[in-house]
Order: sequence, then structure tokens, then C-alpha cells
Amino acid sequence: MTAADERTRQYPFNKQEGLDLDPAYRAARETPGMIRVQMPFGEPAWLATRYEDARFVLGDRRFSRALATTSDEPRTQSYQRAGGILAMDPPDHTRLRVLIASAFTVRRVEKLRPRVRELAEGLLRDMVAAGAPADLVDAFALPLPVQVICELLGVPAEDRHLFRAWSDALLSTSSLTLEEYQRNDSELRAYIAGLVALRRAEPADDLMSALIAARAEDEDRLSETELVELCVAVLVAGHETTATQIPNFAHVLLANPDRLAQLRADPGLIPAAVEELLRFIPLGAGSAFARYATEDVQVGEVLVRAGEPVLAAIGSANHDDARFPAADTLRFDREETSHLGFGHGVHHCLGAPLARLELQEALRALVTLDGLREASEPVWKTQMLVRGPRSMPVAW
Repeated sequence: MTAADERTRQYPFNKQEGLDLDPAYRAARETPGMIRVQMPFGEPAWLATRYEDARFVLGDRRFSRALATTSDEPRTQSYQRAGGILAMDPPDHTRLRVLIASAFTVRRVEKLRPRVRELAEGLLRDMVAAGAPADLVDAFALPLPVQVICELLGVPAEDRHLFRAWSDALLSTSSLTLEEYQRNDSELRAYIAGLVALRRAEPADDLMSALIAARAEDEDRLSETELVELCVAVLVAGHETTATQIPNFAHVLLANPDRLAQLRADPGLIPAAVEELLRFIPLGAGSAFARYATEDVQVGEVLVRAGEPVLAAIGSANHDDARFPAADTLRFDREETSHLGFGHGVHHCLGAPLARLELQEALRALVTLDGLREASEPVWKTQMLVRGPRSMPVAW
């Protein structure tokens, strides 16, 4: 059985400014089956907007990310970007993932909490000492995860300022030409390759040195190109979404002062609040990273034919009332917390434990700042895979 309505809709739906979820998603969830969408570039795709459908597509091994590299993948920019580990299927994906998984276990990450708390409290003190108004992004939200991931990976402190431009370029959807994208990509890879050479000569107690050692033990396990790509992926993914979600959290809480007051009165709610905010905030402007059916697969009411792509609309799935009653209401006492904010399946975010810890400690610090308010409207990122303030002036 296929969807009753196969009219192709132009996609993405969400506006890039702000954090609202476009009403088109609710309409899609109320439409039998999945809907057909057309992104600015690439072939048409099915869009999974309900929780059960999105989770199924993300988790079922009959859907492939690797096939996207040989297909006209749905996308917002004219060119197809290099996929790295995000465009791999098992066993290649598993081979690379296990090399870095040990650095991001819950137990190992928890040992970083005192250092992350120290950084968060220090950045907040410095911001307050400098006086209001302050840009919450530049003064707090960006430097916290950048410093943590650079310390973990082994990037020198004096070079950390370089990564905002490179990260913006790699996560841009359509603002750069192919030549501009390739130049930034090449610059970042060349920098990481140079750092790999330095760490190979002078090993340290960091993730990059551990990956170099793994390659030295078994070159079939990790090629030099894969080593560089892994370090790039860890560096970019390890800070960008967290740096974006910190001001997103602040923006939403300031718009819901009763919820902010609840956290100030009971900081023990912070872990639950982080999970609820991750569910509540539709981070992406649209869906990305299509999954291709390797055979005919029934997804709810739709038979997806072999070779067809499906996009999982995580923001919509996380607002599915069938899974999260009163999904459009922000509340910190939900019994159901299995959101898809970190994805699902083999590509579930490897750094989720670290992101959770950073977001908890950032929120813990921010709720101590009495009188925190937005001094003016945020300046929103545009033409990026993730939505959030590029700058967020605050006062207190």
C-alpha cells in the first residue's frame, strides 16, 4: 500500500530564523502514510514525519547511508558533500566507530564533569565581569564545547579560534559555492593532517594520539585518510550542535519563565530539562542524510521501493502526540523521554553522553544568573543545517 496523497511538496518547511516547527509537519503527520517531498537539489524522497516511521527508518538495516554517495541525494546545496563516517554502512561504519567509541562512554565522559563545570562557571564569571550586554554565543555557548572537544582531541588552545569559520563552511546548506566549500574543507583537513604528524612525533594523552596508535598497530583497521576524516568529524560534530543548543535552550526558557523558575527552584530537574529541551526544540531547518532502501521495505502504510530515499523528520517525530502527549507543551515531568534528538540506530550520535553533560553543566551555570534576559533579538544563523542564534545579546 502506498500513501493516499503522493503530491510532491517543496521542502524544507521550517523557516531558518527562529525555532518554530512549521505547521506543515502536523498536517503531514495527519496524512495517511508518508508524504513525497522535493528538496532544492537531488531526487524526490519520502518524508517520515511520525515518530514510529522515523525511528523505523533510522534503525532498520535495510536502509543505507552509503547508497547516498552513488545517488542523487536530496539536498539543499547544488553539490554533494563528502560524507565520511556519516555516509558509511556496517561493517565499515562499525570498524571506524569502535575506534572512538571508548572515548565517549557514559562512564568516561562523567569523569570530565568537574572540568566542564569549571569551564562553564569560569566563562559565566568572565561574561558577568565584562558587563552587560554580552553575546551569550561568543562569551559562553561557543567557547565551552570548543574547549572541551579540543582538549579531548588534542588541539592546541591557540588554534581554537580557527574552527568557527571552518565549521560554518562544512555545515552550510547553500551559502557557499562548491569552490568555497572545497577550500574550507581542504584547509581544515590540511590543519588536522599537520596536527596528526605532530602527534605522531610527540604523542600525548588525547584521542588523536590514541587513533594514531591504533593505525600504527593495524593499517587495515584505519587508513591515513580515514584517520584525518575521523578527527575532522569529531572536531566539528563535537562542538557545533552543543554550541547551538545552549543559546537555543536559553531562548526557549526565557520565553517560558515558569519553566526557568522551576529549574532555579530545583536544579535537580536539570537532567530531565535537558532531555525535554532536546525533544522540544526542532534543531534542523529540515531533514538531511537520506536513507536509501536496499530492498522493498514497508514503512507504515507506504511501500518504499528499493533504491528510493527516505528523509526522517526528527523535529516532527519529536512533536508526535502519539508518542509524546501534548507534545507542543514544554514540561520536565514526562515519563516518555525516548526522543530522537541524537538520532537512532547505527548512526546514533556517538558523542551524546558528552553533549548531555555539557548541556547540563551549561544550563546549571545559566540558571544561577538572576535576571538573565535577552537584551535584543537574536541574530539567527541562516543557510545552515542547524538552527540557532549566531549572536544572542543578553543582560541581567
